[in-house]
Amino acid sequence: MLKPLYEKVDLPVASIRRYLEPGPIVLVSSTHGERRNVMTMGWHTVIEFSPSLIGCVISSNNHSFGMVRDSGECVINIPTSALAEEIVGIGKCSGAWIDKFETFKLTTEPAKLVKAPLIRECFANLECRLVDDSLVGKYSFFVFEVVKAHAATTPKYPETLHYMGDGTFMVSGKIIEQHPKFSAGILWRRILNALRPVQRA
Repeated sequence: MLKPLYEKVDLPVASIRRYLEPGPIVLVSSTHGERRNVMTMGWHTVIEFSPSLIGCVISSNNHSFGMVRDSGECVINIPTSALAEEIVGIGKCSGAWIDKFETFKLTTEPAKLVKAPLIRECFANLECRLVDDSLVGKYSFFVFEVVKAHAATTPKYPETLHYMGDGTFMVSGKIIEQHPKFSAGILWRRILNALRPVQRA
């Protein structure tokens, strides 16, 4: 099979996020005091497997910023493409003026270990606690530990949405199975790392 050779043009460096960023769009739910909110987020990255750490950018201009920072908790809810309209709508309005859960008819249920609510319409829910806020002031970058996770058993590979910029989304597509090319040693190390006890100081 011939590998493609691409002709390229120079890009503004500010536009490179569309090539690196498109992990699944998530809905971050939070609560603090009598307030609650949900926001659309695309800037996130897995930092560590065990403990399970996720880094996220939540702008200080976002209504959720203060609630997440002050409560030290949130739930990262992973929706499918079936919630495309809700994802866009949630991202276009502020929870300072409306209850987004009611406006977009999202069903909430209590989490197990945090106060922020789970969203039942999402196929996975990750209960998170803030473990490192050292970069929040400079970069609005939060580091969370996933303390409890819930996911639907089917479909195995759900259709998630990935933001490409300029109002364009990509839907996750064909799965390419390369499992036989991974050595047993590599796979076992990943399993053992995921299962090893968390070391606390």
